[in-house]
Amino acid sequence: MRGTRAAIRYAKATLAFAQEAKASDRVALDMLAIGTLMQQNDELQIVLENPILPVAQKEAALKSLFYNACPQTIQLFSLLAENNRLAIVATTAQQYVRLYAQTQGETTAIVTTAVPLSPALEKLVLEKAKSLTQDKVQLENKVDSSIIGGFILQIGDMQYDASVVHQLKAIKTTLTKTNTI
Repeated sequence: MRGTRAAIRYAKATLAFAQEAKASDRVALDMLAIGTLMQQNDELQIVLENPILPVAQKEAALKSLFYNACPQTIQLFSLLAENNRLAIVATTAQQYVRLYAQTQGETTAIVTTAVPLSPALEKLVLEKAKSLTQDKVQLENKVDSSIIGGFILQIGDMQYDASVVHQLKAIKTTLTKTNTI
């Protein structure tokens, strides 16, 4: 992801600012709306990344799109505009939602598979993820056919890679180190 480190910093600062104003839940709703709009509209991201357009126009476009956003969200737009970082607004929104969920005792377990999970398998993976953390867990299934088979489970900064591609790489590494079959 582009600008993830900076986005995390802006998201943390926005969360602290919103918590101080007792508006963190309202800002979370705004951030969800921003994330949804940015996923549905690639042109907006292109506009925000365009170096030719003045920053003031980009900021005005965001403020007009989110005219009913709370003051803390508008303040984030201004801060990003001031630092010429409006291109990371979507990533910042995503990081804010993740941080806000953590403050609410929730975490997202991301399971990457080659094919979509069946409901029974999804339930099994969710139970396993719940056993690994004390937080309330939501499961997100990402499909990536390049892992060939197996799965990759990521909860916070913990990751378990049981994918076929990972196992093949381990075999390749072993064979190249020992030069034997």
